[in-house]
Amino acid sequence: MELVRIKIEDAHKLWEMQVEAFRDLYQRYQDTETSPATENVDKIITRLRQPFTYYHYIQENGENLGAIRVVDKKDKSIPKRISPIFIMPQYRNHGIAQKAIRAVEELHGSSNWELDTILQEKANCYLYEKMGYYKTGKTEVINDKMTLVFYKKD
Repeated sequence: MELVRIKIEDAHKLWEMQVEAFRDLYQRYQDTETSPATENVDKIITRLRQPFTYYHYIQENGENLGAIRVVDKKDKSIPKRISPIFIMPQYRNHGIAQKAIRAVEELHGSSNWELDTILQEKANCYLYEKMGYYKTGKTEVINDKMTLVFYKKD
C-alpha cells in the first residue's frame, strides 16, 4: 500500500470515487448537509488548492483503493485532521484504512490528530480506537438517524 498525492487535475476522478464510496452511508442516514456523497466537485477543487490540505490516493499496485485527506496547518497548537478517509466498497475490511492512517501519521507525525465519524458505524469507531484515537466526549446530532462522534489522538 502506498499514498500518492492527488493533483488538481484529478479533482473530478477523486470526486467520483468519493461519491461512490459514501453513497451507501448517505442512503442509510440521509445526511444531506454533511455527507461527502453530496459534495460537489468544486468543494474538492477548493480543498485541493488549500496549502494545508493533502489529498492522497490509497494505492496498491497502481490501483486506487480509496483516498485520504489530511489537514495539516503545520502549527503545533492546531491539531491535524483526517477528513475524509474512504476505501472503495470492493476493498473494504482488508486493513487498508489502518495502513493508510499509519502512513499519514508517518508523513505528518503520530500525535496531535483529530477526526470525527458516525457514532452508529461501530466498525469505524472500532478502527479509530484501535489506531489509538479516543472519544473527546463531544457529539453532534445531525438528524434522527445519525450522530457524529469526535476523536483525538495526542
